[in-house]
Amino acid sequence: MELRQLNYFYEVAKQQSISKAAQALHVSQPALSKTIKNLETELGMTLLLRTNKASELTDAGMVVFEYAKKISRDMEDMMTILHDLTELKRGEIHFGLPPLIGGLFFPHILAEFHKTYPNINIVITEYGGAKVVKSVAEGELDLAVTVLPIDHTLFDAYPIVEENMQLMVHHQHPLASRSTVDLSELEQEEFIFYHEDFALHDMMWNKFLEVGYEPKILFKSSQWDLMSAMVAANLGITILPKSICERVQNSAVKAIDLTPDIPWNLAVIKKKDKYLSFAGRTFIQFIR
Repeated sequence: MELRQLNYFYEVAKQQSISKAAQALHVSQPALSKTIKNLETELGMTLLLRTNKASELTDAGMVVFEYAKKISRDMEDMMTILHDLTELKRGEIHFGLPPLIGGLFFPHILAEFHKTYPNINIVITEYGGAKVVKSVAEGELDLAVTVLPIDHTLFDAYPIVEENMQLMVHHQHPLASRSTVDLSELEQEEFIFYHEDFALHDMMWNKFLEVGYEPKILFKSSQWDLMSAMVAANLGITILPKSICERVQNSAVKAIDLTPDIPWNLAVIKKKDKYLSFAGRTFIQFIR
């Protein structure tokens, strides 16, 4: 079995198509098909079920795919480590940003980082908090920003932001004159809430359950500007991080402190057993 065979099979399995894999690998379809067939012959097992539209994995194919994926990631780590030995300040970072966070803190950071390290390329992927954590765990992303707490047995975390959540209401809402509101007082309110794939969704949902009720959800969004605009239109209330509330320039809304405090702490995370390149380590230091 050759490494090239595993790399070719991994690409076919990932693309679920021999034609797409051939384009990605810059080889002809017949040559790629022959390589996969030779691998199957050597193993004595069928790895792919070929149809007109796609190539599906057999049970044996799924086993080989998982090991091929691990080998591919190990090879990438090896090349990164070898590259780092040259001490050149260049490289590529695959970085995950939840939409609620990305526009809030990172445009200026990314611009300054690019000026300082123009040879380091940052590939940004926007995922919700839950998916961004999963993508770091699976090795798709080198680094990502997420809401704490995080499983410290799986990830290394580098804290960057510590603040609290605030209630946002329409300026004519009965609570608008208050300086603080207890979470238990909001049982009858209608909420502009977050999509399920955002870390804030589960975090806040659990906070509501702790005080004895499930929130009434009127609308879900992944965009804080849309959420605040809906509050300004008096469609409901929402709970957002303090820094986002401070960004909202609209006299029709009022931000109010909550009791008990609901922390919103952000960190850059990496997978615990994954080697982090010189470029990645430099990026973390720059952010912090």
